[in-house]
Amino acid sequence: MTDASLPAMLDIYRGAPALVLGGAGFIGRWVARLLSQAGADVTLSTRHRQATEVMCTRYGIRGRVVEVDLSLREKVFGLVRDTRPSVVFNLAGYGVDPSERDPIVARRINVDLVGWVSEAVHQTSRKEWAGQHLVHAGSALEYGAAEGNLHEETAPRPTTLYGETKLAGTQHLLHYRNTLGIRAACGRLFTVYGPGEHPHRLLPTLIRAAGETGRIPLTDGSQRRDFGYVADIALGLLYLGSSTDSGPGVFNIATEQLVSVRDFVQAAARILLISEERLTFGSQPKRVEEMQHSRVSADQLRALVGWVPATGIPEGITATVNHLRAMELGEVEG
Repeated sequence: MTDASLPAMLDIYRGAPALVLGGAGFIGRWVARLLSQAGADVTLSTRHRQATEVMCTRYGIRGRVVEVDLSLREKVFGLVRDTRPSVVFNLAGYGVDPSERDPIVARRINVDLVGWVSEAVHQTSRKEWAGQHLVHAGSALEYGAAEGNLHEETAPRPTTLYGETKLAGTQHLLHYRNTLGIRAACGRLFTVYGPGEHPHRLLPTLIRAAGETGRIPLTDGSQRRDFGYVADIALGLLYLGSSTDSGPGVFNIATEQLVSVRDFVQAAARILLISEERLTFGSQPKRVEEMQHSRVSADQLRALVGWVPATGIPEGITATVNHLRAMELGEVEG
């Protein structure tokens, strides 16, 4: 997506100070990339400044990188006070990586941080800014074991530490929105894929396997997910931030299309030229926390901004491959 192709709705960001917490992460970098393309004055928080500055160059992000420990309340308040952003995008999270299982850290990053940022934004918010003060990334795992069609009024039934603490973070956001009067919205994200994913995830595994030989271990692939291309999901978060009304406060950012993991893998295999014989479906167990639900509704997002993610899976996988190849050649630009 180039500056010329950015939706007019994002003109609100031109010249606006924007803070991206977790800006070095998978989705955070794409939010920062779109914000810089929209002309925002971007600051990214990170735990590793030098590596994040390299990432910014590779992803065409124009912004300032600040190294900060988001698990410390005083550091969070200091960061918001020093940057005085019009809008904060909270993409910081703990528990997606299988190695992240400390309940104390999960509570601090997924729950307490939301409250700290809400309080800090309340103290420093710019009156001239018409959009949201805080956009928080939620998770489909907040719904957990919920069945049937998933809409924002569906009763959450989280089954994991990550889902439980992300739900508590969303509830924190709504509490502070109601008590402090800040404009805030949560975008619940589902299965996001694209450049920058953690190497252990499905698409990076397939891309890596394309340059190797031998069989690729997979589950039976019957589980169905709402797959969203990362540039679309980041755009959805920016749409939320640009809105002058946050309505009910929680929005599913979803394609409303359920696709089996098997179909996703086979689509990727065709694009990556991986032979069908190498795909050993059923050789790996499914995750215990695998969700079982029907269609995900994005009606509230559509009603608010007139848009839902629409990039098809073949197009998203192709865009991922092309983006990674371009980065290898040093051709990615903001």
